[in-house]
This record gives sequence, structure tokens and C-alpha cells, in this order.
Amino acid sequence: MKKFSWRGLSIVIFICVTAFYLAPLAIPNLPEWWAKNKLKLGLDLRGGMQILLEVDTSELSVADARGAVDQNIKIIRERIDQFGVAEPSIQKLGDKRIMVQLPGVSNFEAAEKLIKQTAMLEFKLVTPPEDSKRVLDQIDLNITNNLSFFPALAELDKKDKVILGRDSLKADSVATGTGIFSSLVRPGEVDFEIQYSDVRLVQELLADSMFLQAVPMGYQVALEKADAETARSDRNLLVLSTAVELSGSDLAKAKVEYGSATSTDPRIANKPYVSIEMKREGARKFERVTADNVGKRLAIVLDGVVYSAPNIQERIAGGRAQITGKFTSTEANELSIVLNTGNLVAPIKPISTSIIGATLGSDSIQSGSMAGVIGLVAVVVFMLFYYKLAGFIADFVLVFNIGFILAILTAFGATLTLPGIAGIILTIGMAVDANVLIYERIREELDSGKTPRSAVDAGYKRAVVTVWDANLTTLIAAAVLYYFGSGPIRGFAVTLAIGIVGSMFCAIVFVRSILETFVITATSKKLSI
Repeated sequence: MKKFSWRGLSIVIFICVTAFYLAPLAIPNLPEWWAKNKLKLGLDLRGGMQILLEVDTSELSVADARGAVDQNIKIIRERIDQFGVAEPSIQKLGDKRIMVQLPGVSNFEAAEKLIKQTAMLEFKLVTPPEDSKRVLDQIDLNITNNLSFFPALAELDKKDKVILGRDSLKADSVATGTGIFSSLVRPGEVDFEIQYSDVRLVQELLADSMFLQAVPMGYQVALEKADAETARSDRNLLVLSTAVELSGSDLAKAKVEYGSATSTDPRIANKPYVSIEMKREGARKFERVTADNVGKRLAIVLDGVVYSAPNIQERIAGGRAQITGKFTSTEANELSIVLNTGNLVAPIKPISTSIIGATLGSDSIQSGSMAGVIGLVAVVVFMLFYYKLAGFIADFVLVFNIGFILAILTAFGATLTLPGIAGIILTIGMAVDANVLIYERIREELDSGKTPRSAVDAGYKRAVVTVWDANLTTLIAAAVLYYFGSGPIRGFAVTLAIGIVGSMFCAIVFVRSILETFVITATSKKLSI
């Protein structure tokens, strides 16, 4: 009786746990604490994007390189959480690679930009116009002396005879100089301007290590951020001092705010901007910089792009500032996210980006569900035909077994993927294996003349050892797949392992309890098996 009580209690717990975690799938308007326990769908079922990244640790020491990937994963996770992507998957692959999966994301470009952004925030002084002109002249001279290292500019020189053939820039270039790089530049109201048609070439030059060597020491050439509303517009070019007055490490927090429509400042009037607050030491630095450079411009540079370069009107105490720029509300929010989460420890470069549409995910679910239904029906029909009433009991418990798999996946926050569905389908086929072994042994005991109750007792006693051996070896295989595999392989291993545990419990405990409680009585002479 005591043994039966423990068996019954375990079955009640089994059913209650399964029902608790499956309820959010079928019952709407549940309390939030309950409804949040909902099965997660993987990238291949829900659609989204997958990005494979590699961390560049070449500039780090051996000790720093070991923790760079883990730290970058932490920062990327924080960014994604603030971005609002539900149920992201971020995994470390090998020593230097990171796999990021974002199910359900729709703004692929924004998500990819947010993840890959280094977020190197720097405050640098803008050089006066006369110094900027002198820097451009020196760049022209250095490029002319080493023209073979700049094939794109060499072609431009050959095609346009330096500048005189470029009608759109002819007048401006005469005023700016006659060098090759200066032919791309024209004076603007405040800074130099780059025509939209030349922006790509200038961007490539700014990323070229040879061009960086052509820039005089102590100076940096940078483009201003593109206008989000008119992306195909011209861009401003600024000459900055390389000295970093403040950096992202001096920042305490950043948040998006909106300027009043009645504001007299056109940079924020009815526009989004990012309000930043410095740490104590950063506030002291900011106060000193603004006090020493009244009348000059201070550029706010993020990853080499100038977001804004306001004039310093007076000394600013308190460590508060604003980043205004030509960005939308979404871009302002993304900027605040990367500032709050900090710089990546080491640069990352994308290896591959895959985008999976929601339609493909829907098709995968339908195909997987159809395969599962067909497999379930085939098993149910076989068990009913071959084992009669005992087969019906095994089929009845099989439904609970499938529900248990989904419930445990939900309970542990696992993600159901297409390989996971394959694992469930395989489990359906394997779930009745234990029942088949036990039922065949019971048949042998009945053929030897034993009563139904004695046959069931003997059948379970002698078959359970074989059942344990067979399932333990499969569990070991699932553990190996999980340990050495990644992504979809792990999803398959998890569902397979849960299915094995559930099928063993169902066959050894659940089915036996039903047989002994509702089918076999003290006076039973036959057993439908």
C-alpha cells in the first residue's frame, strides 16, 4: 500500500506539472506570473536573424584575450535586452566566436548595427578653420608623394586631371586647394562638405591604414553622422584633435529625451536627443575642458563618426551634456543603449548573417506538426491492434508523455527548434519501446500459466532491467550530443533526453499503476494484451 501511495503521488505531481506549464498555450488571459511560462520557439520556427561574430583579440594581452569574448557576450546581451528582443540566444563558439540568434526580430538592420557597434565614445576638440585647411593641404601632399598606395585616388587623378575636370567641384576645389583629396572637399557654412556621390570613397579612405598615416600627427579626419531623414544628402567633414578630452568610461548614464516644440534651440526643438550624465571624475574633466575652451567646438565622436560638435559657450559644471544630431527616435534610443552598456572589450567582425522569414518558420511548424501527428497515429494504431487494451493504456499515457516534454522545455526556459521537433517525433516512436519489452515479457508469463497479477509483477520485474539499460545508453548519447554540439544539435539532444526520462516514467510507473488499479482485480482470469 505504501509503495502504491508513493507511485500515485508521483503520478499526480507528473500530471500537475505538465498541466501547469501547458496551460498558457491553451488558456488565454491567465495571470501574468503564470502566462509568462510559455514555450519559446526557436529561430527556425519563429523567424528572425542569426549573426556569427568573431572577436579580434590581436591587440590584447593573453590574459585580457581570455575574458574578452565573455565580456563582449555580456555587453551584447545587455544591448539586446534593452533593444527589446524576446528570448535571444547568445552562445560562445570556440575561443573567439559568438553566435547570436534573435527570434522574432523584424528590424534586422538596426539589430545588426546595435550588436556590432564598438561604442567607442570620445569627446574631442574641433580644430579651427585655418588649422583644418593646413591639415588638408598636408594630407594632399602626403598622398601625392605616395599616390601608388591609393589606387582609388590615383584613378581619380588620372580621370579628372587632379580636379579641373570635375565641374561640380571645380570652383570649390580652387578655393580649397588643388590636391587630390581636396578635390573631394568643398567649404561649407561651418565645416567642409563632401558630396553624397563621394561619401563612399571618403569612408573607404578613413578606414584605410595608409590614409591614416597621411594625416598629420595629432589630427583626425572624421565624417559627421548622416541625416536620417535625408540619407542621400551631403556629409560634413571635420578635422579633430586626436587628444581625447573625455571617453565613454567617464559616462555614468544616458537616456533619450525630447525637446519642447517651443525651445529656442533648433537642435532639440521637437526633436529627440540623448542626455548624458558624467561620473564624478568625468564631471570634473568636463568642467575643466569647457572652461579652458570657451568659444571652441567640442565634437562628440562615437566609433569614429561625429554625432554633434556644439560650440562651448561657457564653463559647464555638474557633468551633464546633450548629444544632439540628425537622428530619429529609434536611432536616439539605440545610441543610449550602446552608451549605457559600454564599449566592447575587443572589436568584433561579422562572419555571416542569416535572415529567416516568418513564413519559413510557419511552414516548418506545419511540416513538423504534420510529421508528429502521422508518427503518433501510426504508433497508436499499432499498439491498439497488437496489444489491445494494454496497447490503449500505453497510447493514453503517450499523450501525457508528449505533454510532459513540452512542459519541461517550458519550465527550464528551453527553446523549441525544428531539430527539437525531430527529437519529439523520435521520442514518440521510442516511447512505447519500454511498453513493448514489458508487454512481451508479460505475455510469456501468461503463457506459462500465471495469473494476470502475477504475470504483470513478474513481467515488470524482469523487463525493467533491460528497459533501464536500453534507455541509459540513449541518454549517454544525448548527453554527448549536448556537450559537444551547439545550436540545433543541442536542441535535439535536450528534447531527446527529456523524452527518454518521460517515457521511462510513463512505462514503469504510470502504465503499471493503471494496470494494477483499474484493469487487474483479485479475481481477474484474463488480461487483454
